[in-house]
Order: sequence, then C-alpha cells, then structure tokens
Amino acid sequence: MVFFILKCLISGLLIAAASGVARRYPAAGALIASLPLVSVLGMIWLWMEKPDRLIMSRHAEATFWYVLPSLPMFLLIPRLLRAGLPFWLALTAGCALTVILYLGTNWALTRFGSGG
Repeated sequence: MVFFILKCLISGLLIAAASGVARRYPAAGALIASLPLVSVLGMIWLWMEKPDRLIMSRHAEATFWYVLPSLPMFLLIPRLLRAGLPFWLALTAGCALTVILYLGTNWALTRFGSGG
C-alpha cells in the first residue's frame, strides 16, 4: 500500500508540475507534458513490481503503438479552439477521435500483429 501511495504522489507531482509551468510558459509546460514521463514511470513501477523482460518488452512495444493514435488529438483540439468551439467540446472531440483511432490501432495490431 505504501508503494501504491508513493507511485500516486510522484506521478501526480509530475502532472501538477506540467500544468503549473504551463500557466506561465505554455511551450515549456507542453514540453514537460510531452516527455514520456508517464511511460517511463509506468515501466519503472512495472519492473519494480514484476521484473520480467518479456512483459516489459511487450509493454514498451505496445506503448509505442498506442502513442501514435493519440497524436492527432493534439492537432485537432487547437484547430477546433481557433475555430471558436468551446474548450470542453474541443476536448471531447479530441478524446473521441483518440478512442476511434485506438480502436483502429487495436484492430490492426490484432489482425496484423505488432511484430513482437
């Protein structure tokens, strides 16, 4: 339980730092948010709980394939905001697009395999 709380605190602090920096320096906040900190922390936590090379290699490869369909969201949201849509609608549209692309990615990985 202590390890779980520690993971939550460290992960939460990184998210809070990114949003805090972004208030004054949007580009710097975006840089922090774009770093694969969540992925790296996830791999560290997974390794500490279950140090298995095969599981880790599968996890890292799957992370690569699932990052790709999330990227268009970061192009759609600013475009919709500039077009005058409210933030919550733009965010919802971006998340919906990501879910659709995740489903497509999952289908493709199931059908064609991920190479691993």
